[in-house]
Amino acid sequence: MVLDKPKVVQLEDVKPQNVENAVDTTIRVLISGEEAPTYAMRVFEMGPRGYIPAHSHPWEHGIFVLEGKLRIKVENEVFELEPNTAIYIPPNKVHEYWNIGGGRVRFICTIPNRPTAPLQT
Repeated sequence: MVLDKPKVVQLEDVKPQNVENAVDTTIRVLISGEEAPTYAMRVFEMGPRGYIPAHSHPWEHGIFVLEGKLRIKVENEVFELEPNTAIYIPPNKVHEYWNIGGGRVRFICTIPNRPTAPLQT
């Protein structure tokens, strides 16, 4: 149900869920695709050995690092991100993530509710 009024949510009030196929990584959905008409907002947390394996999908997304050091590989390019750094990942690009710091990594990820490009196989 799409919200028709503002939503305020505290991160700590949203239960973390394990990310499927990832290592030591959780997600908290702050604004779901059912609540907002165009995008969802999630917060990911990765432990010191956290990793999200290579994958792709037909939607773009934006990542904003809040805490820790995050390595992201997009196709054949590698990016090392620290707090207060953002990256845009286009649709259908193979990408993966690693925590490369000694502590936790926390980042915001926003995605559209619908694919932004045709699925490439």
